[in-house]
Amino acid sequence: MSITLYHNPRCSKSRQTLELLNEKGVEPEIIEYLKTPPDAQQLEQILTLLGLEPRQLMRTGEAEYKDNNLDDPALSHAQLVQAMVDHPKLIQRPIVLHDGKAALGRPPESVLEIL
Repeated sequence: MSITLYHNPRCSKSRQTLELLNEKGVEPEIIEYLKTPPDAQQLEQILTLLGLEPRQLMRTGEAEYKDNNLDDPALSHAQLVQAMVDHPKLIQRPIVLHDGKAALGRPPESVLEIL
């Protein structure tokens, strides 16, 4: 049972999600995405599994969002994905992948639906 957690240890929701998984006896593969960010292809796969558009996976309150004018409606899907590759801090967290499914841990309990 391979479960991957895109994790930021400084984020309370991410820590709560990891704790919840551990309580369920799950030891996920942890990817600290700020240190090892997903590439564009991995992000595309995550977006597809989540059924989200790039902006829906972005932390729009981050300075990088404003500084790079990422609210510009003219930006393409690929440009927004590239912005997340270039600035992984923009990626919502935590993200759990399991068995061809994905869930965003907001709230943390939502990840239980894919286990």
